[in-house]
Amino acid sequence: MSIKNNHILQLKKLLPALIGITLFSFILGLSLFYIDAQFSILSFNLASCLTLGGSIAFIVLLILNNKLNDTATLGETNQVAISGLSIGKQWKKPLRIFTMIMASLAFLAISHYAANSITTRWDVTENEQHTLTKNTIAFISTLKEEVELTALYVGLPPKYLQDLFNEYERLSAGLISTQIIDPIDNISFAAKFGNVVSGRERKVIVQSSNGRKDVDFSDDALTEEKLTNAIARASSPPRQVYFLVGHGEYSITNTDNVGLSTFKQLLADNNVQSKTLMLGITQSIPADCDVLIIAGARTELTEQEDKLIIDYLTAGGDALFLIEHTTVTSPDKPLTAEQLQENPSLNSIINHWGLNIKSDIVVDLTNHVGDDVGSPATKNYQQHKAITEGLDYTFYVRPRSIEMLPERRPSIKLAVIASTASKEKSWAETNRNLAIQYDQGIDTPGPVPISYVVLEEHKADNTAPSPLPYKTNTPRSDTRIIVFTDADFITNVYINQYSNAQMGLNIVNWLAELDYQAFVRAKVIKIERLDLTSKQMRQVVVILFFTIFFFFIIGMVVWLKSKQR
Repeated sequence: MSIKNNHILQLKKLLPALIGITLFSFILGLSLFYIDAQFSILSFNLASCLTLGGSIAFIVLLILNNKLNDTATLGETNQVAISGLSIGKQWKKPLRIFTMIMASLAFLAISHYAANSITTRWDVTENEQHTLTKNTIAFISTLKEEVELTALYVGLPPKYLQDLFNEYERLSAGLISTQIIDPIDNISFAAKFGNVVSGRERKVIVQSSNGRKDVDFSDDALTEEKLTNAIARASSPPRQVYFLVGHGEYSITNTDNVGLSTFKQLLADNNVQSKTLMLGITQSIPADCDVLIIAGARTELTEQEDKLIIDYLTAGGDALFLIEHTTVTSPDKPLTAEQLQENPSLNSIINHWGLNIKSDIVVDLTNHVGDDVGSPATKNYQQHKAITEGLDYTFYVRPRSIEMLPERRPSIKLAVIASTASKEKSWAETNRNLAIQYDQGIDTPGPVPISYVVLEEHKADNTAPSPLPYKTNTPRSDTRIIVFTDADFITNVYINQYSNAQMGLNIVNWLAELDYQAFVRAKVIKIERLDLTSKQMRQVVVILFFTIFFFFIIGMVVWLKSKQR
């Protein structure tokens, strides 16, 4: 009799696990039917055997488990009646189950809230294609008006486009709204934008109260850079910069190596328009000039031009001076008087704001580009969030040194932007005969400043000192000046190397008082598609949903075991 009771006891312990296995077999059989898309319970195959055998075994084991539990329950009832078990212990198990259910619901609620509220994202894609750059995030935070993004896309839009739009919406706090429409299905809606609808329609239309900008991505994937630049141009009025001409300066229309056409395009992409200015003809600086740029003047400016620029800066204007290098020669070929006058320092203007450009050549024996020690490369920047934050190396071709003048107005604030990286192996060489050797007391030791930023505040007197055509009776803003002793670093041949382009854009943006950092590097989105057959897609569905059933089976087994106690 005891042997029989032991077998029954062992069977009772195994029943929950056996029931779980039979239920697992039944669900696995149904999954195989779903994957093969053929349901035939009477056919002799693995799916039918698992489904039929699992269902029969599951029912038999459930009946057997109930009979054994009924017998055990009767004995336990008599024992409880005898021992006088407290009411609290009777409700202990239901209370535990209720607590687990409530905890599970709370976990689901908290996880759902966290997934939709917490801004932290983990982007596991190559090049973080679903994560916006810091520049874009900073720009979105400066938006003050609503922007609407409408994508015209024929057919099913790609997932990356939806993800990109969702990120802009999420970070804009409701200021950016997005929609993706098929212009073929919604011809009347697309007609509002004046577009000729075609089967290859790929366009984003950015609209705000300041205007509209279109971004065509029919040939290439839409990039974050293009979209952010379009939002910047549509949501704020453009800045205007004027490039001085007439003195041999670098040309913004020149597409050769020594031109500035690439820099002009980068400015345009960042909502900054460029024009040329010949002071010898206009005799005035236009009223809409946000920044005056003098990019490598080869000859001296006239006294009248100097006066116009000084008056413009005194009235609160902003300017960028890119001074070119001094002319060098070999000992057997002395410099002529004409060569000594080439590439003027413009000190007649710059001295008014506490800086002086020296006639030397900055060399760095340890950090330079190629074999030219006169082309220093550096990351030795003064901390300036709008100009130098996040910059990699920049390099400059034959720059000069800059010194601060001891006599300057107390309202003028000066700071170095970039200087040579080496202390012992860099200096400003005064010998223009290419005899590179440090001469103590004559040459300027490193680190040598090659660029400065100037800020003069006009708090005491906020009106222009005299009626000027470009600042007439208007409050004076602070004067912002940046001086670099090289213009080559933003020419077409060098601008896309290292962080030269970012530096060039950052300094113009700061001078133009834009609220966001410039955008240079486009994050190219590589669209990788996973093409699955219908059967493979059903397999993926089974894998995803089978996880839920697996936990359900484990829960049932645990529950059946708890009923045996």
